[in-house]
Formats: sequence, C-alpha cells, structure tokens
Amino acid sequence: MEVITHVPAAEPTANDLAAIDTEWPLITAELDKLDAEITLIYAEDHGGPSPLDWRRLRRAEARVTRAAADLAHRATDPQRAA
Repeated sequence: MEVITHVPAAEPTANDLAAIDTEWPLITAELDKLDAEITLIYAEDHGGPSPLDWRRLRRAEARVTRAAADLAHRATDPQRAA
C-alpha cells in the first residue's frame, strides 16, 4: 500500500498567479495564433483561406515571437521583470 505524502494545494499560490500574470501576453498571443489556425482549417472546407486569413496567421505568429522574446528578455533582465 502506497502512502501519499504530498497533497497539492487546492488554490494557486501568489507565486503561481504572478507567473501566470508574467506569461499572460505569450498565452494570449498563442491563443490568437490557434484561433487563426482554426480559421484556416475551417476555410479549407469553404472555398479556401483568403489572403486576409493568411495575413491574420502571419501577424499572430509574429505576436507569439515578440511575446516569447519579451518574456525571455524579462527573465534575463531583472529591471524589466518588475
């Protein structure tokens, strides 16, 4: 019989919430990219994606790249983390 010695907290800690808040711009950028990808998939069944659909995907990909770079820069620059 195995005894459980560690039970995770039911609520996120202040540090957990701070980490989510720090990563939120990247999370939203990734969600926007996912939405653009879903739009392309849907468009395949309805005449194909438009130039606007492709532009939306490219812009979403660029936002993900910028958000990831900003997050990485914040992780290495304590002045920006605050």
